[in-house]
Amino acid sequence: METKPSVNTTGRYKLKFRGVECLNCGHPLDISDKYCPNCSQANSTKKLTLVDFFEEFFSNIISYDSRLLRTLAALLLRPGKITKDYIVGQRISYTNPFRFLLSLAIIYFLLIGLSGDFDRLDRFGSGPNELPVNFGSSMIEDLDFGDSEEERVKAMAELDSLELNDRISEQLKVRDSLIIADPKKQLLTASKKPFFSSLFRKQEIFTTLIQKDTLYVFDDAKTKYGIEDTWHNKISFNTAQSLVRVKRQPGAYLSSVLSKLPFMTFFYLPVFSIFIWLVYIRKKYTYTDHLIFSFHNQSLFFILLIVSYLIDSVFEIDTSGIFILIFAVYLYKAMRNFYQQGRFKTIVKYIFLNTIFVILAIIGAALLFAGSMITF
Repeated sequence: METKPSVNTTGRYKLKFRGVECLNCGHPLDISDKYCPNCSQANSTKKLTLVDFFEEFFSNIISYDSRLLRTLAALLLRPGKITKDYIVGQRISYTNPFRFLLSLAIIYFLLIGLSGDFDRLDRFGSGPNELPVNFGSSMIEDLDFGDSEEERVKAMAELDSLELNDRISEQLKVRDSLIIADPKKQLLTASKKPFFSSLFRKQEIFTTLIQKDTLYVFDDAKTKYGIEDTWHNKISFNTAQSLVRVKRQPGAYLSSVLSKLPFMTFFYLPVFSIFIWLVYIRKKYTYTDHLIFSFHNQSLFFILLIVSYLIDSVFEIDTSGIFILIFAVYLYKAMRNFYQQGRFKTIVKYIFLNTIFVILAIIGAALLFAGSMITF
């Protein structure tokens, strides 16, 4: 006797539309299979109509919303409990922690970016003919005056004839004028220095040329001054070009940094989770379990930041300190509930891990700002 499915379905999932083979992957199906167990496609042979299309669309939204609400409720009301449920396999009720954290991070930094009005900072940027920011050495002894004292005297005489901005120090006058007079010679001298000293010195030379001589790409410098086409020269030129842009458009640079912050979180948290794993190495948790714990707690942190930001925007007050304190208490409770250790051990590990967190955050922020500056 045929066994009838116990689930009542409607629309394109009615029994009369069920097939015995998946239309997507060809996996054999039973009439009781609402979805293919191999690829998860709906078991229906009915042609898709507009009604069916919109019905599936809204049902997926409602399904996601219900998981979202359960995730928010678990995060807010039961610190550490959602991670326990997730790692033991109770995942269908919650949203994916990776995707959830990424969504929250993007929302938060998007709010900051849209309301920050960083473009107004561009008015404080330098003009095309102003002095560059130099990160290498700026001393006269780094420059090549020539092999003889006569050449040095001649070079100094040429410097005296140049009309540079009176606000510039004498050393900067010497440096920039010699660079413009013979950039190829200064680059060859810089090439004789150790690797990083040479890199910074070339960056300084190219920065001066870009701002004083309006060079746009490396080929311009190569053609005009006969500079060698080496990877070292290209790196120095590209770095100098980015630094000039940062000085001219500081607001756009800050906006660029903010756009990268959500993605930096996912490079930062895996590193931090290594320290959690080491601290709780005696616990029977895998590295991935600790990473999920980090994702959940960081998600709660972004939720609090978003709420704080909205309150501050509406009432024009500063509640960030209050919400950071709330998160500090929440994190302690989450560690206690998830790792099931006593108060003293938890407090010691809490202080240690938060110290590591701050150190890694400072290092990560420094690398992000430096990397964004070089690639801007």
